[in-house]
Amino acid sequence: AVVSTQSTGGEHSYRLEELAFLRSGDKGNSANLGIICRDKSLYNALDARLTSAAVKEYLTFLGEDLVVTKYNLPGIGAFNFNLDNALGGGGVVSLIFDFQFIAKKQKNTDFVIE
Repeated sequence: AVVSTQSTGGEHSYRLEELAFLRSGDKGNSANLGIICRDKSLYNALDARLTSAAVKEYLTFLGEDLVVTKYNLPGIGAFNFNLDNALGGGGVVSLIFDFQFIAKKQKNTDFVIE
């Protein structure tokens, strides 16, 4: 994915955290990842690049049963990704160290937007 900037006319790569704020949460065996554009002018570019398929591919370490559903929130320049089957059963039954998805949200800041 490539983000073109009109001011320079060039293409650049960015870490997602440079373009957006991220938050995460969990409930049972599901997690969610909220992404809020730092500037609403980035919304369309991020919308095109942050697809359910791209996020699922980036999070392959969560397993093949992962189901990613994207919800667009254009009024606030944000996206919410629901991640079903992301937490190894969730809570006390999970063998996943970070069953509450806190560190995984941090990993998503490294998602590269080109």
